[in-house]
Amino acid sequence: MVGKSYEIDMCNGPLFSRMLMFAFPLMLSGVLQLLFNAADIVVVGRFSGSEALAAVGSTSSLINLLVNLFLGLSIGANVLVARYYGARDVEDVEETVHTAISIAAVGGIVMIFVGLLLARPLLEITGTPADVIEHSTLYMRIYFVGMPAFMIYNFGSAILRAIGDTRRPLYFLIVSGVINVLFNLLFVIVFKMGVAGVAWATVISQGISAALIILCLVKMQGICHLDRSKLRFHRHKLIEMMKIGLPAGFQGIVFNISNVLIQSSINSFGSLVMAGNTAASNIEGFVYTAMNSVYQTSLSFTSQNYGAKQYKRIDKILIQCLVIVTAVGLVLGIGAYALGRQLLSIYSSDPQVIEYGMIRLSIVSAMYCLCGIMDVLVGSLRGLGYSIVPMLCSLTGACLFRVIWIYTVFVQYHTQRSLYISYPISWVLTLLAHATFYLIVRRKLFRPQPEEAAAQ
Repeated sequence: MVGKSYEIDMCNGPLFSRMLMFAFPLMLSGVLQLLFNAADIVVVGRFSGSEALAAVGSTSSLINLLVNLFLGLSIGANVLVARYYGARDVEDVEETVHTAISIAAVGGIVMIFVGLLLARPLLEITGTPADVIEHSTLYMRIYFVGMPAFMIYNFGSAILRAIGDTRRPLYFLIVSGVINVLFNLLFVIVFKMGVAGVAWATVISQGISAALIILCLVKMQGICHLDRSKLRFHRHKLIEMMKIGLPAGFQGIVFNISNVLIQSSINSFGSLVMAGNTAASNIEGFVYTAMNSVYQTSLSFTSQNYGAKQYKRIDKILIQCLVIVTAVGLVLGIGAYALGRQLLSIYSSDPQVIEYGMIRLSIVSAMYCLCGIMDVLVGSLRGLGYSIVPMLCSLTGACLFRVIWIYTVFVQYHTQRSLYISYPISWVLTLLAHATFYLIVRRKLFRPQPEEAAAQ
């Protein structure tokens, strides 16, 4: 049963404290999701060697590439539920919830076959070394067996976030995260299953988190209650979800194409550099997920207040989220670099792997707050219903720039540093474009309704 204690009133009262209450469980949830992969990487790196570590790490960009379209649709679900919830539109909320879960179930089944069929060809395209590709293919194929559970959890948690509930998804991930670690240790150390063991452990844990989120939605009372007999695609809600979600998903896909190109460039340095990059990027993942929780905060708070026509609060939401994400990015990003050697030694004891990982941390992690600022601006724009222009800004300022960089600067200066520096430069270009567009949108949306703004 839904209790008011699980929800946060986003449309009335103080913003800063409530945004922190919303964001903190999200940060912890994101950390737990990363621990699924971190447990895989640490266990396989320690007990199956550097080749197995490189194999698991080399799949992350491809996995993200393949699932981003559906994750974009979950953003659309979050925006619509929050908007209708803020407007207290019961029927629209119910239709959006049932459409979202239907997309998750069908999309997850489709992704099983996509992963099974495309794993090996895509790994070959990215230049995965011969000593790694068999393990990488096996890991990806098993991982994609768990796609229905992965999708259901992400869509279900997006629905709960939209009404201000970020705590129960955290509780579900604590349960599934502990189970993931236990099965990792069992399958790899006891049963000697290697990369297959960590993949199956992840699939099992994802299944548990999905079952818990579905049980939660089914038992909920109120407008977000999930009735299995009502699961179907509501055409209008699907179209609205796609208008917001498809540009976000397509942006994620193209972002990951550029990341796959970067991964392919990293692969050219050999398996030791791949292992160092894998460990460093996993550490950075914890910084990113903390900042991403602030992006999710700006998305949900902006969507609800836009639905409730509380326009005056939207500027405050953006400014306070920018302050929070900058602080989080600076503290955690620079902290990860300062403690880099100790953290990297958790993943591998090989001194060369640690040195290669430190090169990435010194550039990407130390400047990660720029990425957080960029994402918060995108969250505000998507919360207002604008998704196509932020997508175009991101594709041009980040993705296209990185591709051009790889084929020009990186070709001329074939070093890790010349490759990694493309990240912060692209973040600056993109956040400036997003900030400019937000000012244009603000002028268009807010000024024609001075009476609503003044009512706050």
